[in-house]
Amino acid sequence: MPTSVKLTQFARDTLEGLTAPQKFLLPKYFYDDRGSQIFEKIMRMPEYYLTACEYEIFSEQADQICNAILPDNHSFELIELGPGDGLKSRLLLARLQEDNIDLNYLPVDISGHALSALKEKLKIEFPGLNINEYVGDYFQVLKSNDFFNGNPKTIFFLGSNIGNFYRKEREYFLKSLSEITRSGDKLLIGFDLKKSPDVLLKAYDDEHGFTRDFNLNHLIRINSELDANFQPENFEHHVSYDPLSGAMNSYLVSKKEHKVFIGNLEKEIHFSKWEPVFMELSQKFDHRDIENMAENFGFGVLEYFTDRKGYFTDSLWIRK
Repeated sequence: MPTSVKLTQFARDTLEGLTAPQKFLLPKYFYDDRGSQIFEKIMRMPEYYLTACEYEIFSEQADQICNAILPDNHSFELIELGPGDGLKSRLLLARLQEDNIDLNYLPVDISGHALSALKEKLKIEFPGLNINEYVGDYFQVLKSNDFFNGNPKTIFFLGSNIGNFYRKEREYFLKSLSEITRSGDKLLIGFDLKKSPDVLLKAYDDEHGFTRDFNLNHLIRINSELDANFQPENFEHHVSYDPLSGAMNSYLVSKKEHKVFIGNLEKEIHFSKWEPVFMELSQKFDHRDIENMAENFGFGVLEYFTDRKGYFTDSLWIRK
């Protein structure tokens, strides 16, 4: 491993993952420009129900959600973790602005570029909205910033992002939220619900090959940014779902024994035939799972906002 060159976080995480006894790569690095373009295609697939289901919830139940998240004094901090393009939250912001609700909007994202683009859109769409963006890892921002003042807070964590955390990460995340919230503060968290394995497998192993390409693009990114010589055709995409635990696991599996050299790391990585590289967990939940999590970290479930198919829910919690 090179000692004279300071490694990027991407390089360090790649080195850690590919030298582990069970190889893995972190899903947060899926989203370079090409990866983001492929994911846009995934979200437009009819098989990939998640985006459409949650958008349906926000577009059809915006009034109910707004009424439920408002504190008694109608003045609060709205903190959104990982807002992306703000498509769903903008539906609520529009309703809150129409009602002249006094709020500060605080989006938090690891991508400064994404936050800048979102802020520009919101300034045009909602010129009177007070926006304070924070760039960084959720965990670090939650612990380090002082925006957790005495005002009532509602924290959004939408999509199915919580399902990409391993159990210990979920527990650490929820523990962090319990420590920085006060009695009466609220969380709105998106959960992908347990459902037919056939529906899940079609969503995560689509016949178009978009999800396969999305995973293989991680190798292409390593080639581009870390001077590696991965040949994506040496790997195949594989997913498995365990209906008992609700875990949807995604892998790249080496089709033959071979070696890959990563120039920036000065490291050669050996792959055995049929050796898996773990790519992503997409955990599915039921109401009992959700209520147990809330209870374990000092919250109570106030309400479920669910799509018509019962595929996805945004669960509103209150700090006890």
